[in-house]
Amino acid sequence: LQAALPLLVVASVNIQPIHMAVLEGEEEIVLTQQTAITMQLNDIPLYVQPRSFFQTNDVVAAALYRQAQQWIANIQPESLWDLFCGVGGFALHAAQVMQGSITGIEVSQEAIASAQQTAEHLGLTQVQFRALKSDEFARNNTHAYLPEMVLVNPPRRGIGTELCRFLNDADSVQTIIYSSCNPASLASDCQCLFDFKVVRAQVFDMFPHTHHAEVLVQLVRKEA
Repeated sequence: LQAALPLLVVASVNIQPIHMAVLEGEEEIVLTQQTAITMQLNDIPLYVQPRSFFQTNDVVAAALYRQAQQWIANIQPESLWDLFCGVGGFALHAAQVMQGSITGIEVSQEAIASAQQTAEHLGLTQVQFRALKSDEFARNNTHAYLPEMVLVNPPRRGIGTELCRFLNDADSVQTIIYSSCNPASLASDCQCLFDFKVVRAQVFDMFPHTHHAEVLVQLVRKEA
């Protein structure tokens, strides 16, 4: 296959042993010596393994990360959680412009390994990544601190009522940055985040020639 396709870097076979509406099974067999491709976005190397989530349009994704980075730079939060962080794109961009601690949470072990690899490559000491479910991590009542800012980039289903409830109740959280690929779940979640108000939004044409788009929204806590 590599002889026929000289530009091929990583190839894998995923085994889905049963018929179900899920594309991937648990077993991933990497056929090539190299296990990840490197995507350079805004001079930050992001390592993408076969089972890692990554935006398909890297030019628009770079603009999305830059916009979020600018909002974070303007606010300068003392601490930030990046939930549903994937390979760490938002968290790693945030680390370039803020001094506070950053925690990235993603259920995929492969994605977390990629994010950690980038953090180590860049020498970022204030960023840590953990492989956990984002909603379960947030609701864990053993946190030493709660962040000043939370960034979420959930799948199409959105963040859901339980995580919305946690964010409403977490008084330390003053700002939410929400990256969404589904306007319907975004609107529903914004309604559930009743202690916050939308102050700005930006649409990114991530999927040209379709009715889909990525939307970045900034919400701030309402004054008591």
